[in-house]
Amino acid sequence: MIWGRQFFGKETVIPVIFLATSEIHLHHFNAADNALLNHPAQFFIKFNWGILGTGWIAHDMGQALKSVNGEIYAVCGTSLEKAEKYAQELGAVHSYGSAEEMLADENIDIVYIATPHNSHYQWLKRSLEAGKHVFCEKSITVNSRQLEECAAIAEEKGLVICDGTTLFHMPLYKKLSRMIEEGVIGSVKMVQVNFGSCKEYDRNNRFFSKELAGGALLDIGVYAVSFARYFMKSKPNTVLTTANYFETGVDESSGILLKNPDGELAVMALTMRAKQPKRGVIAGEKGYIEIDNYPRAEKAVITYTQDGRTEVIEEGKSELALQYEVQDMQDYIRARSGGDNFQMVRDVMETLTSVRSQWGMTYPFE
Repeated sequence: MIWGRQFFGKETVIPVIFLATSEIHLHHFNAADNALLNHPAQFFIKFNWGILGTGWIAHDMGQALKSVNGEIYAVCGTSLEKAEKYAQELGAVHSYGSAEEMLADENIDIVYIATPHNSHYQWLKRSLEAGKHVFCEKSITVNSRQLEECAAIAEEKGLVICDGTTLFHMPLYKKLSRMIEEGVIGSVKMVQVNFGSCKEYDRNNRFFSKELAGGALLDIGVYAVSFARYFMKSKPNTVLTTANYFETGVDESSGILLKNPDGELAVMALTMRAKQPKRGVIAGEKGYIEIDNYPRAEKAVITYTQDGRTEVIEEGKSELALQYEVQDMQDYIRARSGGDNFQMVRDVMETLTSVRSQWGMTYPFE
């Protein structure tokens, strides 16, 4: 195996693997998983990812990176000891005790941000300024102003921004989108989506901390709003909402109603101290689609209005959700694409910002 480097324009330098054999082993991919296998370029171009954060989601993403790319290039923790522990557990090549050091590594192509919400904007902006593509966990920022500022930097430097809203990258959603465009349920009239978790009572937990941008909206509400936006033709221009608040001042539960210029409606219910099913419904003139456990869904059921017939649609695998994210991010960079995905992310953040504005709820650091 010979390592080389390939240049895409003036900005991006991407390592390339040249294989000295005609045989490529795909032992970590399932043949039924077309979303990962339909990208042969992946096996010749390798991206160096730097992981910012060492929590549980950073561990899961590390496993996904190893599955797709074969290794983790670098990790940065709040201390060098934490980074080295992570590197030992997951096999990262380089460990850094400060983000500044990691961002100065010119061999890093993509920064993955897995820090608390309140620090996303800071590291998203600084990563872009350092010339890195960025994949950031949701919520990508806490408001539209922050995201639009970063979007301008990315556009100027020709960089890709993507976020960790898994449903945008699941093969099932891409298939359903095509089916809806083909008219399988007719014109979409209504999207209904719930998400409820029951977090343990703890004033000091990040979920309830205003200082850490806690609350249901930016934690689980991102999924609900993203689900709604994904199946609406255009972004909402009408937002109606009300909320109940936890004793720390963050949103504990809420109801949100959206309407877009196409007359499509979305109704959402979010709770952080009461369990609900993660369930979404897309209702059209000819039928409706039900999706359970929608953030990483692999199955949907279509019910046809005329005869009550049902059809099960299956695509992808839930356990490969983060691999799909890695694959999409790398494909966006290769193809100089991803604009449609990022516009969806921007639309979602605009809606989330509008919701909080109506509540009059702000974070201390805004």
